[in-house]
Amino acid sequence: MLEPAQIIEESDSEVSIKWSDDAETKYNAVQLRRSCPCAGCINEWTGEKQLDDAKIPEDLSFRHISIVGRYALNFHFSDGHDTGIFSFAFLRKLSDKI
Repeated sequence: MLEPAQIIEESDSEVSIKWSDDAETKYNAVQLRRSCPCAGCINEWTGEKQLDDAKIPEDLSFRHISIVGRYALNFHFSDGHDTGIFSFAFLRKLSDKI
């Protein structure tokens, strides 16, 4: 399994991850907020996205980033949203889409 070798908060709105295979990915707060996998943003039963991307401000930032166990990150966004658990596997797959 690929794991982060290094996680760097580049700014209050960008984080980068260097992976154990030497790949490096960058994410910004807006992209991550619009991709949030929590039950409030994605219907747990249907997988349908509930979040309206247009309602996410372009100047969104991170208030805080925390590690969840050894498998995920939790982002506390400036819009008050903080319920998403972004597994490392999810983040790695997300890097191919953004």
